[in-house]
Amino acid sequence: MPRIHNPIMRKLKNEELNRLHIDAFKKVKKTTIIVVLDNVRSLNNIGSVFRTSDAFLIEKIYLCGITARPPHKDIHKTALGATESVDWEYRENTLALIKELKSNENQILAVEQADKATMLQAFTPDTSKKQVLIFGNEVKGVADEVIPFCDDVLEIPQYGTKHSLNISVSVGIVVWDLWSKLKG
Repeated sequence: MPRIHNPIMRKLKNEELNRLHIDAFKKVKKTTIIVVLDNVRSLNNIGSVFRTSDAFLIEKIYLCGITARPPHKDIHKTALGATESVDWEYRENTLALIKELKSNENQILAVEQADKATMLQAFTPDTSKKQVLIFGNEVKGVADEVIPFCDDVLEIPQYGTKHSLNISVSVGIVVWDLWSKLKG
């Protein structure tokens, strides 16, 4: 059966989206989600994480180890200005940061494939705490030494032939899932 044209529906123009200006974004209440990038190599992935973090009002991004930091033209290319809106900080050592965040009563969550991982759809966040999501290197994943300090490991179910998803895709999936569970 042919698709019926819907004359009522139209694509919105950018000015109709009612997006926040950077000053308003800085003042608005953020989610309780913090993103940690553990030795992420790709500048485009880093930029994409900033853009996703802007979309879902992420409280802060920590860039750790070899993860590049703004300003950088390749980060800017995919972030589209989100490096100016989203709060971020560089830390040399991921494990030291995780120990610090854990001591502040945050829920520490690695996004990784592990033997006792919780499938993302089965995970329920502790709403009395901030959720710290750790995403690892594109090849090696979250550093082995970090995993024992996590409260849980979240795994995105996959059913095809590949072993992993691109980190920027993983961030989008996990942040959306947590955001919808926290807002629901």
